[in-house]
Amino acid sequence: MLVIWLTPAATRDVEPQLALIRRQLPLWTALPFAGMLLSIALFPLLAPSFWHHHFKKVAVAWAFVMAGPWLVQFGSLGLVVILEVLLLDYVPFLILLWGLYTVSGGILLRAKLVATPQLNVAFLCAGTVLASLMGTTGAAMLLVRPLLRANAWRRHRAHVLVFFIFLVANVGGLLTPLGDPPLFLGFLHGVPFFWTLRLFPEYLFVSGTLLLVFVVIDHRLMRRELDLRPTHELPHTRTSFAVVGTHNFVLLLGILGAVLLSGFWRTPSFEWFGIHVSYANLVRDLAILAIGLVSMASTPRALRDENGFSWEPITEVAYLFFGIFVTIIPALAILRAGADGSLGALIVRVTEPWQYFWISGALSSFLDNAPTYLTFMTLALGRLGIDPGQVGPILTGALPLPDAATFAAYLKAVSVGSVLMGANTYIGNAPNFMVLSIAKEHGVKMPSFFGYMLWSAGILIPIFIIATLIFF
Repeated sequence: MLVIWLTPAATRDVEPQLALIRRQLPLWTALPFAGMLLSIALFPLLAPSFWHHHFKKVAVAWAFVMAGPWLVQFGSLGLVVILEVLLLDYVPFLILLWGLYTVSGGILLRAKLVATPQLNVAFLCAGTVLASLMGTTGAAMLLVRPLLRANAWRRHRAHVLVFFIFLVANVGGLLTPLGDPPLFLGFLHGVPFFWTLRLFPEYLFVSGTLLLVFVVIDHRLMRRELDLRPTHELPHTRTSFAVVGTHNFVLLLGILGAVLLSGFWRTPSFEWFGIHVSYANLVRDLAILAIGLVSMASTPRALRDENGFSWEPITEVAYLFFGIFVTIIPALAILRAGADGSLGALIVRVTEPWQYFWISGALSSFLDNAPTYLTFMTLALGRLGIDPGQVGPILTGALPLPDAATFAAYLKAVSVGSVLMGANTYIGNAPNFMVLSIAKEHGVKMPSFFGYMLWSAGILIPIFIIATLIFF
């Protein structure tokens, strides 16, 4: 905020000028973003030691590669865009992740659990349900450490974390606006809070199919492991457990309440340098910070140590997503330009629900799925000539327009694609990378960036194709 206070006020015509910039941006301006993605994908594979020691510098360097020419070309307008992304998107994103990570790290499942296929499925089912109630990030951060400890005795456990990312960090967030950022953004733009419950058939089909596939894979790997290991090396199955640090559950509810309040609470906004900041969002972020600090003060350090808690995963996410949020600016700007931008030839051809499903999903696999969702929701409204203020009445049936059913089908496709296909890559959704980082910290040899995409291509894509034939 201090940066904005010290910055001179911008002109009142910021938005028209920014709209012109979006329409004129060529596709090659997204090259720094591609470089950032390739760095995340290739350095851990080809130069792991270099990456471990210098990933912060790499992320910041790519941010400067994008920001330098951007500021030279667009001057104060370019600065407005960068500050807007950092202050309205990146900082709230990081505050929410930090809050959920800090509070959930104070909850210890002091359990004597030994992983079996049944126990792993129970974890995945519980996380998939919780994700729509407390968000994919909250559910993932709450359950990933107990799941890792239960599977610590196994040699083959990376697949458990891959399916955990599929289900808990993505698919589970499909049922409510609390589940995943795109749906919350839709709620802020008029989609009724409980409308997303209509996505239950897609949620049930995809999650149920993934659980069945997981059971087959986990049973086979477990059987192979039991056959190869001597009996004395096998742990005894025990199911006793106790939950410590339970007051942090109340703090988690406080974070969710702050997020939900920011959606319902309509407050004025203030403007600095062309950037509009809502008081409700400011209160939300300050509340989350305060809740996180309360958790740190009220949870014994010994409990966090026993839980394997450290700041390394959130630090890694903070630096890498700083690079991603800055370098992604041209790509999102082009996308936001819609049919008038460099991707216009592609976007104007999106006319059927299945096309909305796949194009919004494909872009959400690599870009921020929240603006992707909003872009294609806006495209659907424009295509049907529907005013954005009519979204709520149309979806509730209070305004029975001729194209109401078509718009509902479009929105359903965009919602499902944006949420589910965030599972296609490690960067498709923030908790994906958090789970990856925590798993590596616990000694799990996770698939590389492209290795993970082989898992998603082999398992998720066929399921999505079948879902397309059934639902879209």
